[in-house]
Amino acid sequence: MVDFIWFTDGGVFTVEPPFTSQNDHVYVLVGNKKPFIQRSRLLCMRSTFSKSVMVSVAVSKMGVTELMFVDPRVNGQYYYNVLLSQQMIPAIKQVAGDTFVFQQDSAPAHRARDTIQLLQRETPDFIGPVLWPPNSPDLHLLDYKI
Repeated sequence: MVDFIWFTDGGVFTVEPPFTSQNDHVYVLVGNKKPFIQRSRLLCMRSTFSKSVMVSVAVSKMGVTELMFVDPRVNGQYYYNVLLSQQMIPAIKQVAGDTFVFQQDSAPAHRARDTIQLLQRETPDFIGPVLWPPNSPDLHLLDYKI
């Protein structure tokens, strides 16, 4: 039975870390000081705020789904309507057919009542929330995919 268990995981990856203006480069004649240079002439290397991307994936002995890019404002409704219904479950069924067990961790969107009901209805076998780990330090699935 373990061969058919699909574990899911998501993660946020920083694409561009923030910086301080001390990292700006100034291309001017020697002797000019940065505070006296017009802002438009500074070459800003990175934005002030971090840019990141959130992805999710499902992994089993049977295979791995493609990375699924997730709206960073994910909530229970988005998780249920978009990630699970439109992406995750169809991707797993494409690899596994109708024989698989679905497992996830206890993230808030995963525990939503509608999500549990969907998984009980749409997956052939579902490991319920009582048996989920609070977090999965040994199951960093994105590490396997990325």
